[in-house]
Amino acid sequence: MPAIYLDNAATSFPKPPAVAEAMVRYMTEVGASVNRGVYASAQDAGMTTLLLREGLCRLFGHGDPTHCILTCGNTMGLNMVLRGWLRPGDHCLVSAVEHNAVMRPLQDLAAEGVSFDRIPCDSAGRLDAGAVEGMIRPNTRLLVMANGSNVSGAVQDAQAVGDVCRRRGVPFVLDAAQTAGHWPIDFEKLGLSALSVPGHKGLMGPSGTGALLLSKDFAGQLRPIVTGGTGSASDEEVQPPYMPDRFESGTPNLPGIYGLQAAVDFVLSKGVETFRDHETALTARFLSKLRSIPHVRLAGPWDLEDRVGVVSLDFETVDNAEASFRLEQDYGIMTRCGLHCAPAAHRALGTFPQGTVRFSFGWYTTEEEIDAAVRAVAEIAGA
Repeated sequence: MPAIYLDNAATSFPKPPAVAEAMVRYMTEVGASVNRGVYASAQDAGMTTLLLREGLCRLFGHGDPTHCILTCGNTMGLNMVLRGWLRPGDHCLVSAVEHNAVMRPLQDLAAEGVSFDRIPCDSAGRLDAGAVEGMIRPNTRLLVMANGSNVSGAVQDAQAVGDVCRRRGVPFVLDAAQTAGHWPIDFEKLGLSALSVPGHKGLMGPSGTGALLLSKDFAGQLRPIVTGGTGSASDEEVQPPYMPDRFESGTPNLPGIYGLQAAVDFVLSKGVETFRDHETALTARFLSKLRSIPHVRLAGPWDLEDRVGVVSLDFETVDNAEASFRLEQDYGIMTRCGLHCAPAAHRALGTFPQGTVRFSFGWYTTEEEIDAAVRAVAEIAGA
């Protein structure tokens, strides 16, 4: 029984061959750190790191590679923004379908005097962009929003939200966990102050990698939450004020950087629109066949406009955990069952506390795998 991997919303698999090849080259031929030597292998590491920053800026419409901070993942990038920006007495706006990567640090900050409100979403997980302006207070200092839901697959209208934030002078932070590499994102056009992306999902890089792209004004006021050695200004015991060193303390994950640089090159070579079209076609195929299957409820939008290849199902005749178990045991199909670290999203979608079985498609997903998944769903649901 062949394995069918449909959990790309958690992490993409397989990766482009060039990713592993680049990581092996670093481990076997380079081995040096960055900013800590002038010998040839250290310069190789420095050049690869620069190429990665430049590639990420091209991919996301950002003009300054020095303001592309390399992180150990999307959760770290979001924590850097939330904990480095908000202070007691500040107010923050989030959507009603946020992931715990936003909500847990925000709840921590709420215990310290930061307040927040949730922008309402409809039953398909789409944000009410028209409600944003009326929710802004005099002390609103940040709006943080997931660009795409890791539960429903709905892609929010970031342009509409960004236009309001720009007009009202509220910094706008976009969490691109489910859209980076899947969906076109233009930092400047959206009026972003910060964009946080994971390296291991749609960008198809290794785990433990990511990036935080910052506007110049926002970076200048953002407080680093980690300080230490940077390989620069070593005569000083204070953090360097210049970018990107201000936010990049400690020895970086160079094997990951090499792998992510190869992955970003792969995405750029094909174009994000190519990835989006492929996943939209797969989603259309899955949803069209799903319509005829009784006893299964879709948690999210049926239409293909403004959605990524993430489809959550609520089985009505069998426990969702059992359905997910049978999908793997009987059909070799790997999905993710539960609340997906996003209880707020499940509350908005009406699938709390039971959660859903999530199918998520990627670049290497085939039409044959989609058809096999739908047949399995029908059999498990008793159709």
